[in-house]
Amino acid sequence: MSDGVALSVIETGGHPQTQAPLTLALIPGWCMPAWLWQPQIDALSAHYPVIALDPRGQGESDVPESGYNFERRASDISEFLRPYKNVVLIGWSLGALEVLEYAHRFGEARLAGMVLVDSSVGELPVPPPGGTFLEALRANRDEVLEGFVREMYARPRPNEEITSLLRDVKRISLDNSIALLSSGIPREHWKACAHAFKKPLLYVVTPQFEAQARNLEINRPGTRIEIFSEAGHAMFVDEAERFNALMMAFVASISGENR
Repeated sequence: MSDGVALSVIETGGHPQTQAPLTLALIPGWCMPAWLWQPQIDALSAHYPVIALDPRGQGESDVPESGYNFERRASDISEFLRPYKNVVLIGWSLGALEVLEYAHRFGEARLAGMVLVDSSVGELPVPPPGGTFLEALRANRDEVLEGFVREMYARPRPNEEITSLLRDVKRISLDNSIALLSSGIPREHWKACAHAFKKPLLYVVTPQFEAQARNLEINRPGTRIEIFSEAGHAMFVDEAERFNALMMAFVASISGENR
């Protein structure tokens, strides 16, 4: 990156210079590694180039002491996408807000479309308060993170996978992990970013954000929504086959392919 931080990228299914009509770019959520997208990397790279970013402090990327704010993270995405064009940018959870911030700050020229996955985007209703999560995180990080990781899924995951994921999410320092959740940006900003995006937009949610999805569909004409009623927050793992089929259909609708 331009500030000297090395970010890890998974790249498969092609090269920026190939003739594939679109590239799929995956941004994980808070503290999460890019390998969490492995079901998508495996399936979608048979059809398109797929790239997945380990944001700073996450996965196999460097863990610097600074840059854990939306401005720097959006710049990281901009530099990550620099070799590519016609990108479908897919962001999950905190990553969904980071891709909105990228489009807000750097425009849509490299993008063919965007997918926002299970994140509040500023529409009504306002989500319930976060409670004491940050205080609990400071008091007993290990216990809170294990509960957080296990609760991302509606279906149990192998213990070795949970262990690997917990090891990765703890690479970032406690203070910097909290900084990622403490931007102070009003939720109306995310609504404005989503409404300002002019290219195809898909909003994929679990029931916690269903009402927001319905409102975004009304308030931003052309928005496509999909509700995963039986999946956990990481629905792309819980229901990988359905999620992958949804991505393929969305990408095909953008590229004009018939699949």
